[in-house]
Amino acid sequence: MRPPSYKAIVDEFAVSIRSGRLPAGTRLPTHRALTRERRIALATATRVYAELAAMGLVVGEPGRGTFVRTQSGYDGLEPSRALPVPRVADLSFNQPLGEGQADRLRQALRALSVSGEAEALLRQNPPGGHLHERAVVATYLLERGIDTAPANVLLTSGAQQALDAVLRSLTRPGDVLAVDALSYPGIKLLASAHGLDMAPIPLTETGPDLAALDRMCRTRPVRGIYAIPTLHNPLGWVLGRDQRDRLVTIARSHDCLLIEDGTYAFLDSSPPPPLRALAPERTCYVAGLSKSAAPGLRFGFTVLPGPYVETVTRSLRLAAWGAPGLITALATGWLADGTVARWEEDRRGDAAARQGIARTALAGMPLTAHPVSYMVWLGLEPHQRPDHVADLLAGAGILVSTADAFATGPHRPRALRLALATPPRDELGAVLERVRDVIDAIPP
Repeated sequence: MRPPSYKAIVDEFAVSIRSGRLPAGTRLPTHRALTRERRIALATATRVYAELAAMGLVVGEPGRGTFVRTQSGYDGLEPSRALPVPRVADLSFNQPLGEGQADRLRQALRALSVSGEAEALLRQNPPGGHLHERAVVATYLLERGIDTAPANVLLTSGAQQALDAVLRSLTRPGDVLAVDALSYPGIKLLASAHGLDMAPIPLTETGPDLAALDRMCRTRPVRGIYAIPTLHNPLGWVLGRDQRDRLVTIARSHDCLLIEDGTYAFLDSSPPPPLRALAPERTCYVAGLSKSAAPGLRFGFTVLPGPYVETVTRSLRLAAWGAPGLITALATGWLADGTVARWEEDRRGDAAARQGIARTALAGMPLTAHPVSYMVWLGLEPHQRPDHVADLLAGAGILVSTADAFATGPHRPRALRLALATPPRDELGAVLERVRDVIDAIPP
């Protein structure tokens, strides 16, 4: 079968970009100019640029045009981790670790090795965990404002597996999932894997545009709403009680599932009630210990409405069964003896200190962040393309995340997300000043 004629134009552009004949930063003809040059319809020109964008070769900037993206691979949803120079700092992922945690791990492993339960750790846990382990998590969640029966808690290998199990079980390909226009990149990967139609919710300065969400639910069959109401990733907002009540009202009015991501919620010591507490009959709460305890501790959990527990348990059994016994024993032991609570308190102080360092080092630049968040959303000027900035910073040994990793719709803001938790705190200021110097040196 002969391919559509527009494919030849796509292939021609792709070869020119990949060969370097069209270098990064080149402004391509406007849609209308392309229609005249190639004698094609405007809809066809739009399709050409849409395919090139989907291939990661170009980026459209509202009001400025379509530009060739850098092909270095340091931007986007799954950027390269191999730097061309010795690594200086990783500002692309938050991997917080506290002083003395390695010693605490050694102590815990020694205690498990001489306990009468050591042999049990070699056996396979039931999918979702043993009930007594789920009870430990349920008790821990009381401090987060969630009062649930242990039977409604399922244990997983990290929050991402919990999200995957919920979406795999409770949605079908083609279902509409409403997601903030900027959101956690992992939800984008899962939505694509499960064939979901992501519907971006427009943003305001203080959270999602809930009036726009309500209109969306009135005109489209929205199956679920994915929300990060406390310490949003990447923007750091904490939705107020009125906003949460409004979100719950919308979900109930249109019979939508609520998927609440509480990964960073522990950083706020006194947030409003979680969505799970306000609408337990339709909210699936998902979180883990990767940010509060250790990123390598792949331990997560989901709190489900009763009717969904069996279905999600079956999904865990089919995928990876659940959290390994050794990890579960470590995590629940630290939850029960207060170790995680102490680490969370330390993290709150650490995040606040790092935000202070960031605000000093990046003073005068357009920042969006919460005072106890581990991230900063850094706006760029019109001549500072995120892909180009990420490439320049990689050349300086610094990894960052570009806005397109978080964009769930076609609009890609000119911005970076800087994760603050990984570099040593006493080096963070110098790293951020280097980021500033690289950006400021880009000529207009």
